[in-house]
Amino acid sequence: MYINCFITFLIAFPAARLIWLAITDGLGANPVEFITHSLGTWTLVFLLITLSITPLRKILQWNALAKHRRTFGLCAFTYACLHMLSYIGLDFWFDWAALQDDIIKHPYLLIGVAGWGLMLPLAVTSTKRMMQRLGKRWGTLHRTIYGIAILGIVHFLMVVKLDPREPAVYALVLFTLLMTRTPWFVIRRPERAERTPSESRVSGA
Repeated sequence: MYINCFITFLIAFPAARLIWLAITDGLGANPVEFITHSLGTWTLVFLLITLSITPLRKILQWNALAKHRRTFGLCAFTYACLHMLSYIGLDFWFDWAALQDDIIKHPYLLIGVAGWGLMLPLAVTSTKRMMQRLGKRWGTLHRTIYGIAILGIVHFLMVVKLDPREPAVYALVLFTLLMTRTPWFVIRRPERAERTPSESRVSGA
């Protein structure tokens, strides 16, 4: 119950924070840029949280964490959609011609759109029914989330090229998570002590 409440709070916090800052006039001199940047940052954060679920489950021996991977993945996709919508709607007011020109001038926008496009099939196939229909292909498809995270970090780095410290932190986190997928990274489970026959009889085993 407590973990569900915490996850709900974590998911709602970024949107609630933006709403509060908008009400209290705390979005700064360029509110559109602030909103777009914030939504993009939280998209990347939730992507990395999604990727951290499996190694944390193995390290903590907490299998209940597995069910939250889908929740955080869909949350990352939702914030990615809001990130794109804020850029298209608030920055360009759905002026598609001007938007096309801006994309051509700034390659990092193409990378961002590519990342969103790769997230779309993951969101569509996130249900148990699709998992059963796709079988082994489902796992192959959903491993593209690592590539999506890389695109997200590259996109972020190109946006803030004058100060790469923040995207560098995310890159380090992603590198650590990628290392957990290597064959030599093994989670050693605590060994159970062997019992003697007399101990087994006493314990009723």
